[in-house]
Amino acid sequence: MLESEVKLLRTWSSPFALRIVWALKLKGVKYETILEDLANKSPSLLQYNRVHKTFPVLIHGRNTVDLEYIDETWAAGHRLLPEDPYERSVTRFWAKFGDDQVFVLVWRAFTKQGEALILALKHLKFVEEYIKEKRFFGDEIGFTDLVFSCLANLLSILEEVTEVKILDPQTFPSLLAWIEVFSKVPVVKENWPPREKMIVKFKAICKYFLASK
Repeated sequence: MLESEVKLLRTWSSPFALRIVWALKLKGVKYETILEDLANKSPSLLQYNRVHKTFPVLIHGRNTVDLEYIDETWAAGHRLLPEDPYERSVTRFWAKFGDDQVFVLVWRAFTKQGEALILALKHLKFVEEYIKEKRFFGDEIGFTDLVFSCLANLLSILEEVTEVKILDPQTFPSLLAWIEVFSKVPVVKENWPPREKMIVKFKAICKYFLASK
């Protein structure tokens, strides 16, 4: 299949879509971006994501694919996953931990607070210990860094919107150092969504969730 057959259906603000954007750019894969409207979902979205009907959706040819697929299909050049089987399993563990545990609790910490904030800090401490004295989760920017990019992209915005501090320098120096290094990677820096626009959006979202507690 040709690179021109790669399409990414996304919204402008999705932190999960940014993972795919950065992965494709690190790999040098050309793709077409199709910005979607959550209130008026396109036929393509409904066709390629019939179950969840959510974004992002990465399409290669006629197949819906994921972040790991990018690394396996365009194996030349920058590797997102390690070659070593054990290191690959470690990478997958931390990526799954991020998606299934860390981000769920961080989001609840901002929208519900209370016990969720305590649990979020506990889980983030595990990540802090793992990444201590590392620039990236692996030897260079890779799969786990892209998965944890929510922390780099969204966390400071949510902290500003809700006035709830999650990452303080004394408790999480390594995570904050990682965010700084990750944010300066050229393909990352060039593709951040507009911060002020993100603040406006997430003010409205957080206000809605906090009002419905």
